[in-house]
Amino acid sequence: MKNWLPFAICVGFLSGAGAQDVRDALFEDADLAMEAARAANAELLAPQSFGRGRDAYGDAENHLARGRTLDRIRNSLDSALAGFTAAAEAAELASITLAALIKTRDDATNANAETFAADLWNEAEEAFDGAARRAESGDVRNTRALAEEAEILYRDAELTAIKAQNLSQTRALLAQARQSNVPRSAPITFARAVSLLQQAERELNENRYDTDIPRSLAQQANYEARHALFLAEQVLAIRGEDLSEEQLILNYEEPLTRIAASADLVARFDVGVEPTVTELVAFIAELRERSRQSELDLEEMRIRVADLEEEIRDLDERLGGVSQERVVLVQRLEAEARIREQFETINALFTRDEARVLREGNDIVIRLVGLNFASGAAEVEAEFRGLLGKITRAAAVFPRSQIIVEGHTDAYGGDVTNLTLSRERAEAVSAYLSDELGVPAFRISAVGYGETRPIANNETAQGRARNRRIDVRIEPQLE
Repeated sequence: MKNWLPFAICVGFLSGAGAQDVRDALFEDADLAMEAARAANAELLAPQSFGRGRDAYGDAENHLARGRTLDRIRNSLDSALAGFTAAAEAAELASITLAALIKTRDDATNANAETFAADLWNEAEEAFDGAARRAESGDVRNTRALAEEAEILYRDAELTAIKAQNLSQTRALLAQARQSNVPRSAPITFARAVSLLQQAERELNENRYDTDIPRSLAQQANYEARHALFLAEQVLAIRGEDLSEEQLILNYEEPLTRIAASADLVARFDVGVEPTVTELVAFIAELRERSRQSELDLEEMRIRVADLEEEIRDLDERLGGVSQERVVLVQRLEAEARIREQFETINALFTRDEARVLREGNDIVIRLVGLNFASGAAEVEAEFRGLLGKITRAAAVFPRSQIIVEGHTDAYGGDVTNLTLSRERAEAVSAYLSDELGVPAFRISAVGYGETRPIANNETAQGRARNRRIDVRIEPQLE
């Protein structure tokens, strides 16, 4: 009867709103002990004691759910408390005894060994569990033996995982290359890929924790493997087409010709490719230097602008900020800032295949690279309606602007003929914008410049194509 009354009271609480409070009060000490054991990593380092505590805790929960006596519940909770407390103490000791093994396991975990070396990882985990149980039982000799076994397995799993993540793609590419008979068709490049993979693997074996070098070598090996696959395809295609030695060299020169033309240079191979390559290298170096200088100039300009803004603030404080000159200056600066924003809006309208948007002072120049005319003709084809429609949208960004359509040709043909053709094309575009797309005629004018304003080298086909163009100039009205 002594145990029945408290139990009945407990049941009464459990059936009411305070059920959770009663449960928390009963389990509080065991819950705290379990949290402390888990914080000490006792599930891993003291599995036997923690397991006893967990089982007893489960019994207590089961007794509570079934309405068993409070003494029975408390007995189970006392056993749980004892198990968790012992587990925490054993775990603290094991963290010292098995410190080297724990570090090795952490290294394998960081290398994702559980995913990339699952079999080795599982064997290592089994050996670790055995070592932890022996340590918990005080079996020093067997603890050391199992710990050494687990360390070796974790190290192997770690290295396998690192190799899998860094080298597996390269190995797969090389296997594909072998199946495609690449070693025969592109032996030099294939051998380079194999050598880089071997270097990467050697670096990992010697120092698995410095993966930067082997990762870089593996990336190079990947590239060379893909390169070898590509070269093998080309070799087979060449053999199939039975190309002559001369055609092979001409095919080799053709990309350089296009690259040179895009740099507005004339590629000449009468003494080999080296002069053209040297000229292109110098051109690129000059561009890089100009870009660097532009960045420096821009930064210097920003500093000057900041200084000027500071001066304006000082003048405002001394003069009250009401001078007419200052008002005019601020209005002009604000207008120019709006133009910069509007330029970005217009630039976003066009793809690179449609137009290049440039700034010349406050003017916006839209170079219509996607607009073409038939040879010698000046008619605007219907297929370009969408592109010219974007011109109307660009013009709407500056509603008070003037629009000048400029026509240009390359240097081939007579001067008078080119001038006439450029003017006719400019007028055709101007008329299309006005008649078909509704731009007010009073805002548009047309002018032809013929061959007088080239933007590229007329000695190359690519350069001449760039010179044959329509530029639409938008002249904003600064307020």
